[in-house]
Amino acid sequence: QVQLVESGGGWVQAGGSLRLSCIITGRTDSITAMGWFRQTPGKEQEFVGRIIWNGDNVYLVDSVKDRFTISKDNAKNRMYLQMNDLIPEDTEIYYCGAKRGRNSSEDPKDYDYWGQGTQVTVSS
Repeated sequence: QVQLVESGGGWVQAGGSLRLSCIITGRTDSITAMGWFRQTPGKEQEFVGRIIWNGDNVYLVDSVKDRFTISKDNAKNRMYLQMNDLIPEDTEIYYCGAKRGRNSSEDPKDYDYWGQGTQVTVSS
């Protein structure tokens, strides 16, 4: 079993930065990829990016790749999402997910474990 806890959300003005953290506990040896997703209540979850847990490969969607960075610290069992140049459209609840199995994925249905989410609010 794996448990995930996000932190670091909050309120920021447009152009500002936030750094989200995802703390991972439990059977981390079963994890192959970690992802960041975001969601506005009432809308579908949106894939933001992912990182291979026992590697360095990172993928971010086009809408954020020039502003966001995903990193990790395997020794501390943490993943991070550095968000710069935030815009009001980034206002969402951000979730981290952990995936088992062989391949990485952008589909939230392929992720096995989830955190509770952290709210990010960007004002104009």
